[in-house]
Amino acid sequence: MSNPPLTAAALADLRAIFADALTTDAGERLAYGYDNSRRQALPDAVVFPIAHEQVVALVRACRAHRLPLVARGRGTNTTGASVPTSGGIVASFERMNRIVRVDADNRIAIVEPGVVNGELQTALASQRLFWPPDPTSAPFCSVGGNIACNAGGPRAVKYGATRDNVLALRAVAGTGEDFRCGTPTTKGATGYDLTRLLVGSEGTLAIVTEATLKLVPSPDAKRTLRATYVDVAAAARAVARIMAQPVTPCALEFLDDECLRLARAHGGEAIPLAGAMLVVEVDGEADTLDAAVEAVSRAARGDGLVELLAARNNAEVAALWAARKALSPALRTLSPNKINEDVVVPVSRVPELVAATRAIARRHDFPIVCFGHAGNGNLHVNLLPRDEAERARAQAALDELFDVVIRLDGTLSGEHGIGLAKRDFMPRALDANALGFMRAIKAQFDPDGILNPGKLLP
Repeated sequence: MSNPPLTAAALADLRAIFADALTTDAGERLAYGYDNSRRQALPDAVVFPIAHEQVVALVRACRAHRLPLVARGRGTNTTGASVPTSGGIVASFERMNRIVRVDADNRIAIVEPGVVNGELQTALASQRLFWPPDPTSAPFCSVGGNIACNAGGPRAVKYGATRDNVLALRAVAGTGEDFRCGTPTTKGATGYDLTRLLVGSEGTLAIVTEATLKLVPSPDAKRTLRATYVDVAAAARAVARIMAQPVTPCALEFLDDECLRLARAHGGEAIPLAGAMLVVEVDGEADTLDAAVEAVSRAARGDGLVELLAARNNAEVAALWAARKALSPALRTLSPNKINEDVVVPVSRVPELVAATRAIARRHDFPIVCFGHAGNGNLHVNLLPRDEAERARAQAALDELFDVVIRLDGTLSGEHGIGLAKRDFMPRALDANALGFMRAIKAQFDPDGILNPGKLLP
């Protein structure tokens, strides 16, 4: 698709839709042209929709003028998915931020895409409900962005990621046609599942303007355990044991030795130094929780266990989680050029993945640290090149990492998505026919290729 400049005619059409909710100011355009991948590009204009009908008109105007259109949440994604690399229009959904309705009887919430995840959780807490996706960026990220990237978080091990917790959507395809898909019921067998197709499509098929979310009752009680091990291999084997027994934890987080050192620097001496650590959380009814904790504890014990402790109070629980959630930004203290990959493998193969990352780090002679959602097999493998020579070796190390992940029956991303960062690796994860079907789906929804061009598909 050729990308023409923003002509006077196109700008006039957009101003007719948005009036003052449109900017071409260079500074503001710059602010809406980046994301947490540290990639940046300059859109020709930024618009701020407040209603579904405006989005319909926007898509139709962009199609008529052949303008690229990138839907943007809060820019917290790490893959470049919201960077307007082809120029055109960025639609920021920060003003479409209404919680339209919470229906506690049917355990659903209807929201606009600009609702911030953390603000939604606060609103639901008074009704003893929550929406399961809980990425580290929850205080800042939007529900629309969660939907675009199929965000997860620690709770996904028990409650699923975004795709498992969205029941219905209202959206506008790249043709300018609006549609609804899904149903506000937890069961439905009526045609193709377009809702699950759109979740994780990174704004390349349609722009979501409303979402019906599946809510979960807040558990009565929760217990947090801390298990330390002599080395990462012992901790990885414990992950496999924990996930092989009947009690599913609501979080199972893995931190290697370097992560513990950083967490201790940020969270204080309450964080131990060890070869590796698991943070395990179990929730449920208060009168059944002791048995569940004991079952998980039995699985956590084994060769290489150093210490197994239960958090004694809310302050200790908060300290554990604060340290874990500070890790990703803390790693930039080791390497401003860190490469954060969220690869995923079957849980039983987590030990092999951890061993392979250690071997890659030794072979290329720079730090690689691992932490993340081990209960899903979803580890954040952070490559930390510290100078130009190490940055040059990092690309070869990344290639090896993805080869290992595919060999272990895993895939490129568990929750961050593909965007620009992993687009060119897609042929390793998917065969040519599967990619061909994806391109055909893209062409059906967005025949002129105006929606988030250059992302996800190689």
